[in-house]
Amino acid sequence: MVRKIAITGNIASGKSEVQKIIENKGFKVLDADAAAHEILKNSEEIPRIFKDYDVFENGKISRKKLGRLVFANENLRRKLEAVIHPQVREKIKDFFAANKTEKVVFAAIPLLFEANMRNMFDKVVLVYADDEIRLERLLKRSGCTREHALTRMASQMPQDEKIKLSDFVIYNNGTLEDLRVPSELFS
Repeated sequence: MVRKIAITGNIASGKSEVQKIIENKGFKVLDADAAAHEILKNSEEIPRIFKDYDVFENGKISRKKLGRLVFANENLRRKLEAVIHPQVREKIKDFFAANKTEKVVFAAIPLLFEANMRNMFDKVVLVYADDEIRLERLLKRSGCTREHALTRMASQMPQDEKIKLSDFVIYNNGTLEDLRVPSELFS
């Protein structure tokens, strides 16, 4: 029976770096963000929902514009999530089925707890970084305003609550060289 492990963490905590480490060790990882981006790109429903908003560029949904809108409007964010989360859940199930002969598989899911997907996994790994560090990383990588970065950070469940719901916590306040993934996850 395949062991299913979720990698989660709030924005700019370092989930992607943990994912790379795990993939470099030869393990399969489903990237839920990439799955959500694919769903967004191919959705017919999302453009209909947001047709009256300035979220289009060249006739296609702009992730950047959509992100600005939904992170400033909880009702619209919930509408978007109501379309995307069930489809991500199906992609995870398909990933598990396709890899049922593996010993361990991972799925990187930023909104694991917010989307109520905890029950799909045997173990949960939380990647944690202090809020000030996450804010600095987010501002550096996205070029967004401080206000928008703080709004995005506030849209997620607080990290301290996620610690209580997780089986492992990887603290990522240091450099990439300092980042370590517990070996017990791989056995």
